[in-house]
Amino acid sequence: MIVEMNVPSPGESISEVEIATWLVADGEYVEKDQEICEIDSDKATLTLAAEDSGAISIKVEEGETVAIGDVVCTIDTSAEGTASASATKSEAPATAPTSAPVVSPTETSYATGTPSPAARKMMAEQGLEMTQGSGKGGRITKEDVVKAKTAMGNGPGPRGSERKKMSVLRRKVAERLVSVKNETAMLTTFNEVDMKPIMDLRKIYKEDFKETHGVGLGFMSFFTKAVTRALKLFPDVNAMIDGKEVVYYDYADISIAVSSPKGLMVPVVRNAELLDFAGVESEIKRLAIKARDGKISMDDMLGGTFTITNGGVFGSMLSTPIINPPQSAILGMHNIVERPVVVDGEVVIRPIMYVALSYDHRIIDGRESVGFLCAVKEALENPTEFLLGGDDSIKDHLGL
Repeated sequence: MIVEMNVPSPGESISEVEIATWLVADGEYVEKDQEICEIDSDKATLTLAAEDSGAISIKVEEGETVAIGDVVCTIDTSAEGTASASATKSEAPATAPTSAPVVSPTETSYATGTPSPAARKMMAEQGLEMTQGSGKGGRITKEDVVKAKTAMGNGPGPRGSERKKMSVLRRKVAERLVSVKNETAMLTTFNEVDMKPIMDLRKIYKEDFKETHGVGLGFMSFFTKAVTRALKLFPDVNAMIDGKEVVYYDYADISIAVSSPKGLMVPVVRNAELLDFAGVESEIKRLAIKARDGKISMDDMLGGTFTITNGGVFGSMLSTPIINPPQSAILGMHNIVERPVVVDGEVVIRPIMYVALSYDHRIIDGRESVGFLCAVKEALENPTEFLLGGDDSIKDHLGL
């Protein structure tokens, strides 16, 4: 019997996916429930498991985009065999360097090979000779000269190029980013944070914290707790526009941007306002491992009322993060650099981080945005008082 394997729906509003990787070879024997394929949607990477045992016949190549419900392979259940110990990945032929485009005139006339004035000037300057162009009647245009010059190049080394199809995930991310810029009144406000108080606390408690909870006491838990506190003080920052209405949330689902082999993923820490430091660190670690291993699911990334992104891990000093729709604001963390600052009238060296809050000005006014960021700064520079309940409660809040 031949069993057809269809693309399952990975979630609401998703109409197509991309076949990312086949984990088995064409004709290979597979066992029921064996993972045979990885599928990229615009939100996550999913795996497709064999519905029955038999010999697989692959119908769709890696990199192809297919609609939900399409047949991607069949399984011949009458075949006999044993599945290999490890899935064999199908190899796609290497992509050859893309040569410069050959310009072919759509029609031949007296204008064929005749450069426009701008093209003639560029050809003379570059010492180029061309006999055909893409303009009307085969005329050589300025763009033809630019393409020819790029293809020829003057460098001493290789000057090949390569074209790769964008993944569904990357294309959807690109579309969302452009839509945010076009559909929101995005504005960014900045501030700086003296990280010395947090760094001093981590030096004192990080070993006991890790021994007790099995996770490190990182900066992200301090930022998450500072953000949840500020969201309570400025609820507009935790709201979203839905048509002609504004939706306010009495909880804080914090989206944390993490890097993965598939690109940037933004899983959600649910009800972060109810978690202690160990809970935040454990949840972030769990989600980061899932993203790194390609196991992140749709449920892990759905929702979120506010986003934190940390460009500092890559060395970024300052940036203007783009809002993660339909949210109304995002906080950008950056690297920590020792800088001279004035404290109590004296110039001292302190570890300073620049922070940025991008927000939708349609719903969040300047007072709320600046007040929110100042509240975050206040909590980070006075963590004992605002996040840990005072000197006598530090160990209790850290679960030590």
